[in-house]
Amino acid sequence: MSAPLDDAVRSAGDRVAQRMLALSHDLHAHPETAWEEVRSCARVAGELADAGFTVAERFTGLETAFVARRGTGPLHLAVCAEYDALPGLGHACGHNVIAAISTGAALALEPYVDDLGITLSVFGTPAEEGGGGKIEMLDRGGFAGIHATAMVHPGPVDVARAEPYAVSHSHIQYDGKAAHAAAYPDRGINAADAFTIAQVAIGLLRQQLPHDVRVHGVMTNGGEAPNSIPRRTEGRWYVRAASLAELTDLEQRVARCFEAGALATGCELTVTAESKPYAEFRTDEGLLDAYVRRAEQLGRRFSSGADSRMNRASTDMGNVSQRIPAIHPYIGIDSLPAVNHQPEFAAAAISPAADRATIDGARALALTLLDAATDPVTRQRLLADGDEG
Repeated sequence: MSAPLDDAVRSAGDRVAQRMLALSHDLHAHPETAWEEVRSCARVAGELADAGFTVAERFTGLETAFVARRGTGPLHLAVCAEYDALPGLGHACGHNVIAAISTGAALALEPYVDDLGITLSVFGTPAEEGGGGKIEMLDRGGFAGIHATAMVHPGPVDVARAEPYAVSHSHIQYDGKAAHAAAYPDRGINAADAFTIAQVAIGLLRQQLPHDVRVHGVMTNGGEAPNSIPRRTEGRWYVRAASLAELTDLEQRVARCFEAGALATGCELTVTAESKPYAEFRTDEGLLDAYVRRAEQLGRRFSSGADSRMNRASTDMGNVSQRIPAIHPYIGIDSLPAVNHQPEFAAAAISPAADRATIDGARALALTLLDAATDPVTRQRLLADGDEG
């Protein structure tokens, strides 16, 4: 690592800090859900275009994806920017912070890409919240030629290692037959009963499931009127396991619970995958060591215990990590007792502590990529891995 370059990247990070915070707050004020992030995508891509990056919109054919590139060096490093929000909760997972961190890191490195001999890419990745945007981009060749990629996710506290569940996302639909609930109930087929039976079966199944498995969901349509037998019910269900291999077996057991609801009531069951399954995460140890060192130099302190469990949250970055060296650390925004996916966490995502985390995260991420480019062993390893892939 070159000390002058180290100082230069730090100084560049300082210069773009206010732009990063403006971006974070702007995205937070205009939340857009999965596959609908038109304004957010344009906002992040525009920030990079203004800084001299070449931007390709609608990347891999996805309306709200982009890639921004700078440099032509042989080592191709990338950061991922997420910007989708949660339905009804806004940026309660802090994706505004993610986008600002990745953008800030790229802006800090941009003046030095030629000196470092790198190509630097920023991927604008839509629909992380259940839509699997990165998986679509990956399967369409969007990450081809990348030697390493990284991003930093906000949580209540700093946690270095991502250990997410593999997860499948399913839309569940039961179709029955409507009838007057008082006068002609015998002529109806109750789709709400089917859902009730399925949920009871899942509740009973949990006793026989491994302790680290998660099965959970919500009903999004429970019927139209209390005096009409519900003709259709719908819901969204997630099944999580330690790995994709374990998930396959688990999904079959959960599927039988939904089938039981259809069998008992006579309803028709339709199960539709909302995305391809998210994989477990494969951490690049060398890159993670560099990030931890850089974050600690900035005064960050890593936690463990009950408050650090956000690192178990599923992410489509797991699929990327299965093919490309990657890291996905978490940076704390001092939100406790609020945690991710609570309204209070959304409020905390533009707090002074979140702003500090945004600046620290961008600096640490930029310096981690600087280390990857300038450490001869790491650089050669990443280049060799890319050639083998």
